[in-house]
Amino acid sequence: MKPTLLVLAAGMGSRYGGVKQIDSVGKNGECLLDFAAYDAQKCGFGKIVYIIRKDIEKDFRERLFDRIARNFDAEYVFQTPEALLTEAEQKIAAGAERKKPWGTIHAVLCAKQAINEPFAVINADDYYGRSAFETLGKYLSSINNDCTEHAMVGYILGNTMSRNGSVSRGVCEAENGYLKSIVENTKIYYTGENFSGNEIESDLNGKILKLTGKETVSMNLFGFTPKAFEGFEDYWESFKKTSLTLPKAEALLPVAASDIIKNGKGKIKVFTSEESWFGMTYPEDKQVVKDEIAKKIESGYYPEKLWEK
Repeated sequence: MKPTLLVLAAGMGSRYGGVKQIDSVGKNGECLLDFAAYDAQKCGFGKIVYIIRKDIEKDFRERLFDRIARNFDAEYVFQTPEALLTEAEQKIAAGAERKKPWGTIHAVLCAKQAINEPFAVINADDYYGRSAFETLGKYLSSINNDCTEHAMVGYILGNTMSRNGSVSRGVCEAENGYLKSIVENTKIYYTGENFSGNEIESDLNGKILKLTGKETVSMNLFGFTPKAFEGFEDYWESFKKTSLTLPKAEALLPVAASDIIKNGKGKIKVFTSEESWFGMTYPEDKQVVKDEIAKKIESGYYPEKLWEK
């Protein structure tokens, strides 16, 4: 059974300042997501599912999806503010004047009906590297839908930093090759003026923590079987009880993944990638991404033209 790649592409891109998921970075107008799809297909994934907002559908189709769908089994689903909420819950949430989506676990649950096999989850605005897809593709192809031993590919924190601002990373603790916990750090940054220093700090709930840069962090690159949806739904129901009136609260995938472990509903095997991350967090990142992609094309890692049609 070939696994599915699930792409979280409904984020607002508030720090980036635009719809970064479909911004061109390749020589023929390709987005970062083109390269992810190409790598996933090379590594044994059989289908790709995108989670998007309704307001970007036209641009999404014109600038990415129609091209991918000509070369890969692909579909997309919508993440909407009212999805997975009862009418009463929608009324409660309306009072919070919320502008952001409900977070990554809400996005994953919006795609549940499109997932019938083990699947990997990625962000739309991060570059993961082919080796990570190869690792997860091989693992997910070896397990069945009822398996409770899920997986993640972690990255070395120092390989995932930006010089243009802070980043959000889940700092992981592993034991005997399995995830023990993830602590979501939403503001990790280089010290110094204009983030020019060599030390790394995290502002975690107002407390400044020093980090070494060697920590294993989550980049939302997980592999799950459909069995994980049970734990995700439990987490979502718990989240709604406390957060519907909060305008910025988000139901986060790393937190829900941690709950699977904490609640004894499964394990998460930890693989580690040595790849260097690059991605589209800030507008200044776009040129960095274009330069890195160009280097990979020049080295032969990618063909100059990804798709034949």
